Amino acid sequence: MPDRIWLRDGNGGYAPCDRAVDPERWGEAAFSDAPLVTQIREDADGFREPTSSASAPGTVLRMLEDAGIADGQRVLEIGTGTGYHAALLAHRLGDDRVLSVEVDPVLADTARANLKGVGRAPTVVTGDGALGHAAAAPYDRIIATCSVRAVPAAWRAQTLPGARLVVPWSTSWITYGTLVLTRRADGTADGRFAGYGSYMVMRGRRAESDLDRDILRDGQRPCRSETGLSPWAVAGEDLDAQFAVGLRVPDVWHSWDTATDQAHTRLWLADDAAASWASVDYDGRQTARFPVRQHGPRRLWDEVAAAHRQWVRAGEPRVAGHGLTVTAAGHRVQVQGPPVAP
Repeated sequence: MPDRIWLRDGNGGYAPCDRAVDPERWGEAAFSDAPLVTQIREDADGFREPTSSASAPGTVLRMLEDAGIADGQRVLEIGTGTGYHAALLAHRLGDDRVLSVEVDPVLADTARANLKGVGRAPTVVTGDGALGHAAAAPYDRIIATCSVRAVPAAWRAQTLPGARLVVPWSTSWITYGTLVLTRRADGTADGRFAGYGSYMVMRGRRAESDLDRDILRDGQRPCRSETGLSPWAVAGEDLDAQFAVGLRVPDVWHSWDTATDQAHTRLWLADDAAASWASVDYDGRQTARFPVRQHGPRRLWDEVAAAHRQWVRAGEPRVAGHGLTVTAAGHRVQVQGPPVAP
């Protein structure tokens, strides 16, 4: 764990916690079973965005269990981070059986030093994890420590038949769930989702759009309606519902707004193309009907409401009730009902 970590500041942001300044607080966080932010990018306006973290130890162990690590296997790790996960793999299999790819050169150098400090020397390569590392292929296992919205083709191409891939999942709607795939002899892969894990999206694979900067414009005339579906039903604490919506409504994200003077609370929806948006308002009093506005070529709230109805009709399957097949033609999701394309 680095001497400086970043902890929640109580105001929606992050504040540094230095081992030398507050060793008790640092130690309590470092030895907790919780993810810890280890790298921050600060914008010109002072906004701090996490760019790397150390996974919760319990989540790391569960991923290793799902990977089914066995003697003699060769493992490709995507996202070295601090080197903690690579150190565990190297301890289990041996340094020469583990290769880790890290996109950030600073993190890669730090991980190498951390690994050397604990007597381990797996290969750490600086590069784009989406490309894997063909020079050392094939692999028996791939474990990613960042989330993806589609399984890169290189990962299937660089694994042996019967190989297992453990991959944190993300959609524009929610970053949650872990995919456990088996690579088949024909080059396809299939498996199930597990209801744990919320990892940062692989760098360069996340759409960057902003409501005020890219989407909302003067003179827009949105269509107005009402809905009986609570916005909290699709964007609240029910992670199974959010996961289902994310699979069924591609490239749509949401954010909550409690600062607007037009409503007590507003749910914003927008697509990654920055072409369509919607809002759902709560007036702070009644929860029977909610005003809706929609603008652009896609009716985003209608899509989300339809996805929620499909999920309810299917029996409200949990994350683990979903499976995925990956082929050269794309991804196909199986649920308790008809397949959907993520």
